Amino acid sequence: MTSAIPNRMTPAEVRHLLTRTGFVPSPREVAPWVGVPAERAVEQLIAQARSAQPLQAAPPYTREAIHTPYGRLPDDEARKAARQQGRAEAVALAAWWLQQMRDTPAPLAERMALFWHNHFATSMQKVQQAQGMYLQHQLLRQHALGSFRELLHGIARNPAMLVYLDGAANKAQAPKSSEPPSRFAPAPAGRRSAWGGPAPNENFAREVMELFTLGEGQYGERDVKEAARAFSGWSVERESWQARFRPRQHDGEPKTIFGRTARFDGDGVLDLLLEQPAAARFITTKLWREFVSPTPPAATVERLAQGLRASGWRIDTLLRELLLCDEFWAPQARAALIKSPVELAVGTLRQFEIQLDGTLPLVAVTARLGQMLFYPPNVKGWPGYTDWINSTSLLDRKRYTERLFRALEAGSDGAMVANAGPMVRELIQEARSRERRALRQARMEAGGQGFGMRFDAEAWLKPLGAWPDREPDAAAQAQIVAAVLPVAPVNPVPAGTVGLSWLRALSLDPAFQLK
Repeated sequence: MTSAIPNRMTPAEVRHLLTRTGFVPSPREVAPWVGVPAERAVEQLIAQARSAQPLQAAPPYTREAIHTPYGRLPDDEARKAARQQGRAEAVALAAWWLQQMRDTPAPLAERMALFWHNHFATSMQKVQQAQGMYLQHQLLRQHALGSFRELLHGIARNPAMLVYLDGAANKAQAPKSSEPPSRFAPAPAGRRSAWGGPAPNENFAREVMELFTLGEGQYGERDVKEAARAFSGWSVERESWQARFRPRQHDGEPKTIFGRTARFDGDGVLDLLLEQPAAARFITTKLWREFVSPTPPAATVERLAQGLRASGWRIDTLLRELLLCDEFWAPQARAALIKSPVELAVGTLRQFEIQLDGTLPLVAVTARLGQMLFYPPNVKGWPGYTDWINSTSLLDRKRYTERLFRALEAGSDGAMVANAGPMVRELIQEARSRERRALRQARMEAGGQGFGMRFDAEAWLKPLGAWPDREPDAAAQAQIVAAVLPVAPVNPVPAGTVGLSWLRALSLDPAFQLK
């Protein structure tokens, strides 16, 4: 049987690979990879991502002392101010990450960090500590293409996760947290543990099985209850944002999980979960849906899952196999996925080589479209795929690209922020007020230039045989379409359209939402 993996990639094949492993590439990004064997390209992309580092320093507050916990502030006014500051810091962190995505020469590193941010979903809304969200982000970056085993063990004792899923409230003979995420109900009144104290908090034990390792239907209620006992004893020191194990608060008695009885602690449970055949299939399936298609074939998933376990749970090994399977390169895999709001917002800038003076407006854009970084909707994260699109969100997506191109003509970014909801606008204004002095100083140093966007339409169009001030001929039209859309447009561009308007028209086509 002939392999579909290309020995010499065409421009269309390069765009497919670079779009799936990053964001939509510009023609300039595509050119160096044309004619390169797919296997060599995949190896290089993974190697670049493994060694990638952020280009800009994180917001200054991430290097400052941890803020005083809200509950220990002296009065309501101080707590209100602290919450406003925390929200502004979270927006600044999201803007910083979006800047990395826009500028990085190794976009796969950002895509993998985004994937794990959604897999191990944790929200600033409950964590209430922007430095804590940043530290978790660093953990995800560190292990994004390394060992899933190490990542899983790290996230289980990460302070942000311990707060979000109430692991810090899971103590032997201790009550459950009074502040669980909305999908969790409090323990039934009077429910007791086997040793006579209040039942342990099951939030993390349940989600580590259902959402992080095994999937629904692969465990029983007794497994959850016994695992919750094993995870007991961890706490978070809020002043230093450090996880601490408290042996006296840990249930060290024997537990029976998946039919095995031992004095399991949290690490033992995690290792036991990874021994279950369902675990490798679950992670493989989720990565397949992220990078290949929404319908993973069972036989291929099983083969790749076995390879994942044999590799010692190496994520880079699994990703390499995903990107070098025939299904990835098959024609039916093209345009089979839907861009997330972050991919749409960042990918449009990268695709057209649009430069921004700052990325705070992108926070408003992605929030409006349903994906505000560091604020996933719940512990399940963003569902993705067709959940990204409905009649309202599709209209908002088209408004983003239309207003983006109109802003390029007008030299302003205000429309993007104005189109955000009231809460998002408030968060953006809070973050901007903290940066105003720095922005003013930067503008003075730059000769008074305002905050806006820059796009060299002639430099972008000319290599494709087109010019900003005339209608492209048939050959140039074909090249422009191939550079902008993953498949043929649904709606033809009206005759007589020229320059920037041609690109705007293609960005409004339904095919622009696909990858």
